[in-house]
Amino acid sequence: MARDHILHRIRTGLGRSAGDAPPAPPPVRLRIPEVGMDERIATMRMRIEALAGKTARTTDPLAFVADAIAGKTAVASNSPYLAECGITRLPGVRSGILDREELRDVCASADVGITSADYVLADTGTLVMIASPQEQRLVSLLPPAHIAVVPKERILTGLDELFTRVPLPADASSSMVLITGPSRTADIEQILVRGVHGPGLITVVIVG
Repeated sequence: MARDHILHRIRTGLGRSAGDAPPAPPPVRLRIPEVGMDERIATMRMRIEALAGKTARTTDPLAFVADAIAGKTAVASNSPYLAECGITRLPGVRSGILDREELRDVCASADVGITSADYVLADTGTLVMIASPQEQRLVSLLPPAHIAVVPKERILTGLDELFTRVPLPADASSSMVLITGPSRTADIEQILVRGVHGPGLITVVIVG
């Protein structure tokens, strides 16, 4: 059969015979560049803003978020960091929601979703969101605007460093979402449209 002939040629090219066990995979090659924190932050901000996202750096995240959501409705994740900053107790902010149906309804009507992030990748400006009861996916995906408040210590150089921190994401959570800039698509007539599959506005607030 053609299939057997093709597989035979492949095995011959690899120097193997039928029934041989596959070889062990090659060692993982992760390279973490030495990049200072100020350079990481500068690169991250440049990447996010190049994709029409917004960034800010502050030592007072509570005041920044309070000003950003003034006159708007907001839902915040159950992130301990947001609670530590006092953001979950701001007027007009709903938080502490554990019921999925209630969370969906609140996120569908909120103007802004507020989260932290497990990590940020400096080289691409990517938020790393590992789904958990503390960081529910709907908060960062359903409201039309997303504010992510992240301490600078969580800024990594890139994917290689991320996979040294979280080598097996599937063991840690049901999903690990990578968010790079506002939602956008050009599927229809190659016209760029933002906010179709998620928030049309993302603001990353670096604390420290």
